[in-house]
Amino acid sequence: MRISTAHTYQQAIESLQQRQTDLVQSQSQLTSGKKVNVPSDDPIAAAQAERALTSIGRADADTRALNASRNVMQIAESSMGDAVDLLQQARESFISAGNATYTDNERQSIAKKLQKIRTQLLSVANRPDGNGGFVFGGQGSATPPFVDAPGGVQFIGQGGELRAPASESMNLTVDGQNVWLKASQGNGVFVTAASPTNTGSSWITAGSVSDPRTNPYLTGTSSAPYAIAFQVSAGTTTYTINGGSPVPYKDGQAITVDGMTFTIKGVPANADQFTINPSQKNLSVFDALDSAIKTLNTTGLNNGQITQAVNKGISDMDSVLSTVQGGRSAVGESLNTMAGIENRISSSKLAAQTAQSNAEDLDMTSAISAFQAKQSGYQAALQSYSMVQKMSLFQYINAQ
Repeated sequence: MRISTAHTYQQAIESLQQRQTDLVQSQSQLTSGKKVNVPSDDPIAAAQAERALTSIGRADADTRALNASRNVMQIAESSMGDAVDLLQQARESFISAGNATYTDNERQSIAKKLQKIRTQLLSVANRPDGNGGFVFGGQGSATPPFVDAPGGVQFIGQGGELRAPASESMNLTVDGQNVWLKASQGNGVFVTAASPTNTGSSWITAGSVSDPRTNPYLTGTSSAPYAIAFQVSAGTTTYTINGGSPVPYKDGQAITVDGMTFTIKGVPANADQFTINPSQKNLSVFDALDSAIKTLNTTGLNNGQITQAVNKGISDMDSVLSTVQGGRSAVGESLNTMAGIENRISSSKLAAQTAQSNAEDLDMTSAISAFQAKQSGYQAALQSYSMVQKMSLFQYINAQ
């Protein structure tokens, strides 16, 4: 088979061009530090790097969400800490109002102090989160979520919690309705109360559950109220429970009925009445204070009425305190959980960065060696081509 001179030259030129292309690609890789600069360099590695880059972007988004959530939870934890301090001040002030030597004016002074505490608590409940929202705004609120209306403080936000758009569950708000307006009445199972028409000096304690197995409110067998009615006749005081048989009354003696134990103290008047009802989770921090303030501003109360009001107020304060502290504990747990979430995000991002590096980063030592080899090969090919150019028939004839 005859091979023309032109074909030989063409093969040599194509070889030089290919060597030059390889050399330029190698030089480009050295300059960028990456073995994959365009997908065509290595389609499989390019796809792996793209998936890793997507994972890195997701980790960065999760980190931003985590930082936003942590900021809100820190504000919420601090806010509820402020609320606990204020409620403890209110509780101590209300306890002092039970002093039998206090005058109506002195109790009204305490009521003014409680009013100031209430104002501060409302400000805490409407604390902003620094991003245009409110910490206790539930699922979002463009305006302060708690409004002081004529019937008491109302929640105008949407119940629930706003979640960050992230791989793991992170809150951007706290359900303020549950924290501020959903404490349990009484002792959490039942609530005792004195009739507002009572004229005697007796009062009833908050009571406790003595036998959960027979308590209708715990077993769910009944939600009916109980009425303890007093009769005073010929110097003898008796009481009935829901119209049952009369029982002699002894001041301070514990009374037990259907797994509930409570005590009535003082001197009841004829027709005085006390009630027991199932507890409801609708006690507001602000309603508890409003009730206390109203009582302290009422003049002419006897010692029994004052004691009853103070005991109810303390029971309410304890309940709302417990609810706020429970909310604070939940927020604290969320902050603790975020440390684990942060570690998982960091680990995920590091794994993705490693995968990206393995897919597209260049081994500089090997790349430099390969570049030098290609450079030497290209130079040798140039020299060979220059010699081949002189091996044509025309060159031979001219040389003769």
